[in-house]
Amino acid sequence: MIWIFFIGVCVIVGSMLGAYFLGSQKFDRAAKVPYESGIAITGSARTRVPIHFYVVAMLFVIFDLESIFVYAWSVSIRELGWRGFSQIFVFIAVLLLGLAYLIKNKALDFGPKFRKPGESL
Repeated sequence: MIWIFFIGVCVIVGSMLGAYFLGSQKFDRAAKVPYESGIAITGSARTRVPIHFYVVAMLFVIFDLESIFVYAWSVSIRELGWRGFSQIFVFIAVLLLGLAYLIKNKALDFGPKFRKPGESL
């Protein structure tokens, strides 16, 4: 069985080496330019991104993973009974408290800041 695997690996490596040596070896300037989704590059890839984008991405991952737990609970609700219902109720309550805390601390507000007339910086 291991010989079949070894032979398969040798065939794949041999075909890759053959393609490298038999393929075209001349490169022009356009071949070295990155090309993404049909859009030419206009700026540097080293631009700074505000921290709010990372916070929103992290919160999305956290709440998305927690939705998997809720889905797993909904699949097995008949076996869990009222005890499982009370546990998921506490779980969702903690999620909502966390979301209320984030909203209170303005963790999700990353739009432009509008000032009222007469308000100082």
